[in-house]
Amino acid sequence: MTVSQWLTIATKQLEAAGIGTARLDSLVLLEDCSGIDRAKLLAEPEHELSTKQRAQLKKVLNQRAKHVPIAYIRGRTEFYGREFVINPAVLEPRSESETMIELLKELATSDLRTENQHSSGLRRDARVCIADVGTGSGALGITAQLELPDSQVELLDIDPEALKVAKVNVDKFTLLIPVTKSDLLYGATQNNDILLCNLPYVPDDYQINLAALHEPRVAIFGGPDGLDLYRKLFDQIKMVVNKPLYILSESLPPQHETLTGIANESGYKLVTKEDFIQIFVCSR
Repeated sequence: MTVSQWLTIATKQLEAAGIGTARLDSLVLLEDCSGIDRAKLLAEPEHELSTKQRAQLKKVLNQRAKHVPIAYIRGRTEFYGREFVINPAVLEPRSESETMIELLKELATSDLRTENQHSSGLRRDARVCIADVGTGSGALGITAQLELPDSQVELLDIDPEALKVAKVNVDKFTLLIPVTKSDLLYGATQNNDILLCNLPYVPDDYQINLAALHEPRVAIFGGPDGLDLYRKLFDQIKMVVNKPLYILSESLPPQHETLTGIANESGYKLVTKEDFIQIFVCSR
């Protein structure tokens, strides 16, 4: 079977399964299994695939036809221009979350201010401490460390399997970042200036797509209105002596008003928002 023949068959199979990116996914799987760059594959459509390659391609194609996310099949995905290892123990980092990194960089360089903010703002004479709360694959916290090399980052998650993935990615980028089992903030190892929080926020009765059904439910659903974990987080923060100056959260835009109310009860004020992301500043 040639490259051209396989691509035609694979694309039809994925289209029949309702995969909207059938042609691209087929090409990506072919590139992975053959070890040949996609440009070369397209330039040589009559290239013959080996028996071993066809067997491997059949396996991964059937997985994709069942709506297994292609990132899980490949065991890797891209976030903020870098490749991260992932598996079904963690969510695939979303492009929406890259906005959090952009806002974090702006925050760290300009130190957003309001009339209610701590007068000192972020500490200029010390490393800014950042916690990635509910880190999953570690993509947010690791990206923060790489983009802000003078910061001091820690990765926190309650799931041991997720922490294993995060540790693999920490090692992949040869970083010295603590990866800690923690129920939100309870296991934090440092006093943090900034929290990056992409916690589960999908309401329990929300109809998710077929691909999301393959992702860990514990990392997706956040209670009846999706905000139970955020309530728990802000309740914990009430008990923290050295409170974070800033909290960056991700949630659905229709949840932003409710989440702002939750934050207000713990002494945090909304300072800015963009798409799925909000920034809260400590106002006490």
